[in-house]
Amino acid sequence: MLLKYDSGGHYVRSRMKTVWLILGILLVAANLRAAITGLGPLVDAIRLETHLSNTVTGMLTALPLLAFAALSPVAPKISRKIGMEMTLFLSMIVLIVGILLRSYASVVTLFMGTIIIGLAIAIGNVLLPGLVKRDFPEHVGFMTGAYSVSMNVFGALASGISVPLSVGAGLGWRGSLASWAVLGGLAALFWLPQLRSRQAASTAGGGGSIWRSSLAWQVTLFMGLQSWLFYINAAWLPEILHSRGMSVSAAGWMLSAMQFVSLPVSFIVPILAGRSSNQRGIVIVTVLFHLIGYLGLLSGNTSLIWLWIICIGIAVGSSISLALAFFGLRTQNARQAAELSGMAQSVGYLLAAFGPVLFGFLHDVTNTWAIPLLITVAASLLLLSVGLGAGRNAYVTAGSKKESS
Repeated sequence: MLLKYDSGGHYVRSRMKTVWLILGILLVAANLRAAITGLGPLVDAIRLETHLSNTVTGMLTALPLLAFAALSPVAPKISRKIGMEMTLFLSMIVLIVGILLRSYASVVTLFMGTIIIGLAIAIGNVLLPGLVKRDFPEHVGFMTGAYSVSMNVFGALASGISVPLSVGAGLGWRGSLASWAVLGGLAALFWLPQLRSRQAASTAGGGGSIWRSSLAWQVTLFMGLQSWLFYINAAWLPEILHSRGMSVSAAGWMLSAMQFVSLPVSFIVPILAGRSSNQRGIVIVTVLFHLIGYLGLLSGNTSLIWLWIICIGIAVGSSISLALAFFGLRTQNARQAAELSGMAQSVGYLLAAFGPVLFGFLHDVTNTWAIPLLITVAASLLLLSVGLGAGRNAYVTAGSKKESS
């Protein structure tokens, strides 16, 4: 197939191919949370059937994050060998295998499948920001917002319908989790046309390591802390609400509502970020919403529970979309964007992996939610500190401690 390039060496797609590419990106993004967020409302059913403790059950949320940490630095190297398009396609196939394996009637396959799911999702997490930077360099904010919304929509949907699928539809928790293989198959199908237009990886931006960049570390810690908070919500928010009198189904829908609230924010924030010289103001407002939400939950005031959930939803949507936008805004080309994404999601998710486990452990030890919720308040304050650094108007400079502005 003859590929067309512009004067800058960028591959030029027809309008129809561009539309198909955008649809493919949105479907891949739709798979980056659903297989994980659909687990939270089913934790109680899984624990009762398997007789696992809160700490061990929390590992079901932590294992994908450890897989993210392990594979994220490798993902850009794989894509440079076989292309971003082929790498993303294979990740969807592996995701389907992991989802089906996790739903098989065994505790061993439950954990094995969970690890495989994490490895597959890690590819999409790392490569989508680089793909956006490469193919939509003038619209990084808009495209980041668009795929963030897709990711959050299906993440919220998975949280909301997991219990109805399990109980109402009679699928059980295994059948409910297995149903998300359909979404992975749809993404793989829509991504097939991209395999005919693979591009050679750009070598621009090489020659140094971004691991010595202070700005890269600030972006990394911002990514890690916001992920730490999100996955605690995904794993334990339904349990917290259930312990305060809500039904299991209603608590699951509250987690879903939190994510639906995040949708308009996750679209708007990257656009605002892309139009601003720096993003420090957005960071401050984001952390304020985190603090209001978590302090509200800590207060135990159930009459205002919707307010706390709305505040957390706004904060979650702003945090993840801003973190993703930083990968494009703090770098100068697609290769740097993929490398920063790989670094941030490796170290960041390694940090985040301990969140659900620590949260469950503290609850087991103290038999209260107060101490675990105080940890989320402390994490929000740390998010503010690193976010002010990550939001400054500068570019990551590989192999140098001095950043370019």
